[in-house]
Amino acid sequence: MRVEFEVLGPVTARDAAGRPIALKGPRHRAVLARLIAARRRVVPVPHLVADLWEDDAPPAGAVPALRTFVAALRRALEPDRPPRAPARLLITEGPGYALRTGPDTVDAWRFETALTDATTPAALDTALALWHGPAYADFPAASWARTERSRLGELRLQAVERRARLLLDRGRAAEAVPDLDAHAAEHPWREDGWRLLALALYRTGRQGDALAVLRRARALLVEQLGVDPGPALRRLEADILSQAGHLEGAAGGVEQVWERTAAAYDRAVGGGSRVRLESTVGLLRELAVTGGGGLAAARDQRTAAVAAAEELGDPELTARVIGAYDVPAIWTRVDDPEHAARVVASAERTLAALPPDAHPAARARLLATVAVESRGTRSARGPRAAGEAVELARELGDAPLLAFALNGLFMQSCRGSGLAGRREEIGAELVTLCERHALPSYGILGRLIRLQARCARGDFAGADAQAAAAERLAERYDRPLVGVFTQWYGALKLAETGPVPEAEAAYRAAAARLPDAGMPGLAAGLLPLALLGLRLRHGLPPEPEAAADGAPYRTADWGPYAPWARPLLLLARDRRAEAAAALRTLPPPPYDLLYEAMWCLTARAAALLGDRETLRRARAELAPAAGELAGAGSGLLTLGPVADYL
Repeated sequence: MRVEFEVLGPVTARDAAGRPIALKGPRHRAVLARLIAARRRVVPVPHLVADLWEDDAPPAGAVPALRTFVAALRRALEPDRPPRAPARLLITEGPGYALRTGPDTVDAWRFETALTDATTPAALDTALALWHGPAYADFPAASWARTERSRLGELRLQAVERRARLLLDRGRAAEAVPDLDAHAAEHPWREDGWRLLALALYRTGRQGDALAVLRRARALLVEQLGVDPGPALRRLEADILSQAGHLEGAAGGVEQVWERTAAAYDRAVGGGSRVRLESTVGLLRELAVTGGGGLAAARDQRTAAVAAAEELGDPELTARVIGAYDVPAIWTRVDDPEHAARVVASAERTLAALPPDAHPAARARLLATVAVESRGTRSARGPRAAGEAVELARELGDAPLLAFALNGLFMQSCRGSGLAGRREEIGAELVTLCERHALPSYGILGRLIRLQARCARGDFAGADAQAAAAERLAERYDRPLVGVFTQWYGALKLAETGPVPEAEAAYRAAAARLPDAGMPGLAAGLLPLALLGLRLRHGLPPEPEAAADGAPYRTADWGPYAPWARPLLLLARDRRAEAAAALRTLPPPPYDLLYEAMWCLTARAAALLGDRETLRRARAELAPAAGELAGAGSGLLTLGPVADYL
């Protein structure tokens, strides 16, 4: 049974239906709260006893009493656990107890995750809505809660101010004023709160009120603390008096906002810190989903970030840096094989160096990274890593981690033909998981995976529904790359159902977007391959000019698909000996979404050349996909029914 815990206010446990679980007396709640504050770590029994009776000397029966509290908590949290079966949540380990609950089951932990990922005021509203009072409100005097309460409270105040900055950057100053007014009144020593309130008032045309706020802040600081306002408040007051143009904000555009934010970050974090390294990867993750230059830049800088982490000699830090780049991947051919190989090598070194007590989530993220970055290869390591990552994520009950691990499983799901059904299952699980836990990027991935699987089976009505759902999410969360895939899907559908000229025009229009998409592994050779499939599907020569001009075979046009296209192109030019030689040296196709397509090209060339041995191998490879459309599992192109080739 899933149990969720709340500590952002009174300490509460809730069952899967959201109903409060009876936790008996205050010391039972104290034990639970103390274990949540330990964040999955073991708290030794002597420490628990000291924390429970910190105001008085522990009684003689303190340890048996503690065991009674733990036993009662176990019965409340796991009512269906059979007698004498080991506890799964509140466990005994070594010298004490630990609460081994999933990272998404504690509101404080979800709040911290949301702060890391939030890039919009709405996302911060959702995070702040988790608060129902001071953290660990039941235990205001407990010393063990003091540090955690202070840390969480500071994060909440930062979130309030960050939300205000986002509203100001988006030209929504009036919305920011009420909350900032209350924030400054409740926390008068936070100068940034006063600064943001004054700036919001100025941008709503209330220049006098803005100056009054700054003067009120000055009076409080001078009279109560004996200090003058800091440079940021003094500078803002001078700028308001001179009506400096930059205060309007909107005219500066995204570039100015970025520069201000980067400068503030530099002042706050400084150079060379571990915080900077980890947060840089979070930034690269956001940059990657923009596509185009952002994706390419993120890919390049990621290598540098991983190398910097390894130089520090801290395997757990390196694991976080590697695993934080959990960018959803839909194309099963890597864009930069050398980069991918370096990341895999770093992940494997880090896995070997992790200490035995490292959190299992670190290991799971490294394994998922290995699975994602080794896609398209024939190594057996990728599938094993994917399976282990999924198993660990399920055990931990960590939804974001499970989504990342399922992405790795999808990347390793092309190790043979006819596997569209398996990919449909992965996509469906991702969709359900992400709708339940608000993970939009992986929700989009799940929709695109299901689109591909429906295409493979020729279910265009089902694929249309998935494409529409993916586009709605993309519009809501600003994911421009989704349109690249849905436009190619439209061309694929036209290639199966419409006239050749219209389908060719649709393919060419879709290809026009590829140079700006930042995905060379997708773009290279894709248009020639799509047009080849279209022409073969309709009984036309492989290339319009192939039979007439006698031009030499050009590999550059075909990218990674050149070896499989070459025999057919040579045959079209009546160069049978060269075609037969090319077929004999043909490597096995990589394990990617075009696996069936490459075998179909091989089969067609072998049939034209009378190569029965190659035909037998092709038939054996393609037989499991007898009910699918060749290549359509990519969601991008089609070579027609596999059954025709069989």
